[in-house]
Amino acid sequence: MNESAQKLKDSIEKRIVGKGDVIEKIMIALLAGGHVLLEDVPGVGKTTLAKALADSVSLSFARIQCTPDTMPSDITGISIYDSKKGEFSVMPGPVVSNIVLADELNRTSPKTQSALLEVMEENRVTIDGKAIDVPQPFMVIGTQNPVDMAGTYPLPEAQLDRFMIRLSVGYPDTKASEDMAERFLLGSLHEETKAVLLGKDILDMRKDVASVTVKDNLRSYAVNIIDATRNKPEIAVGASPRALLAMLRCAQAIAYLADRDYCIPEDIADAAKLTLPHRLILTKEARLSHITSNDLIKTIVGKVSVP
Repeated sequence: MNESAQKLKDSIEKRIVGKGDVIEKIMIALLAGGHVLLEDVPGVGKTTLAKALADSVSLSFARIQCTPDTMPSDITGISIYDSKKGEFSVMPGPVVSNIVLADELNRTSPKTQSALLEVMEENRVTIDGKAIDVPQPFMVIGTQNPVDMAGTYPLPEAQLDRFMIRLSVGYPDTKASEDMAERFLLGSLHEETKAVLLGKDILDMRKDVASVTVKDNLRSYAVNIIDATRNKPEIAVGASPRALLAMLRCAQAIAYLADRDYCIPEDIADAAKLTLPHRLILTKEARLSHITSNDLIKTIVGKVSVP
């Protein structure tokens, strides 16, 4: 891992104990220009992880606490009439920030969830016909609690497809829990995180990621994996073209963090396991058989011929 990436990881690890693999996956999405959906039980650090990332980079940060009465304008912004000027002025919402945390995204209505669709894909938001570009770099981190489903609205497939990666933070192991408890009692667990990188550093790293070489045979390998998801009987709807592009960019980011300027087959396989499972729609029979999309992707990656 290069010096800048290592600085960022070390900074986040000061706040998130024992989750180096999760932090690396968040960094992969950030450097690949993607968005992340954190799905796990309460109290494992989903919000803290997002805030630690924002604090470690000199970027603007906005947190949207999603509730059933949250309106689309609470996210995108509104037009307010200025009586002095005799005209409407646009007031951008919290989504016009570098890093946007949509906390408990499945708590709000589908209408409000859809307010994020345009900005996550096009990096701009439209308010009363006026398009406003969001600052760069831009990233949406959504969180949701998968165990308490009462009064929630499952994210539609169109929304899920816009997240590059879906992650589960998980519980820390015993050693990490002991370290966390010690730091908490000493008062050092929630120390203020200082920025170690600038927004320009992230943009430069994204350019380097985009320049990582992906040979023709590896592109074909990625396409074959995508095609396999569309022809497997347990999968009703396979991976989209957007999924293919996300997988390739994710593979480039994985290679970059491994300090390589070229991809290898393992990068494509690892990227497939990160970017594809949440995009698949399984058949009713597969769900009743307790087959998961993660299992199917592992099977597909294991069967597709490796170049």
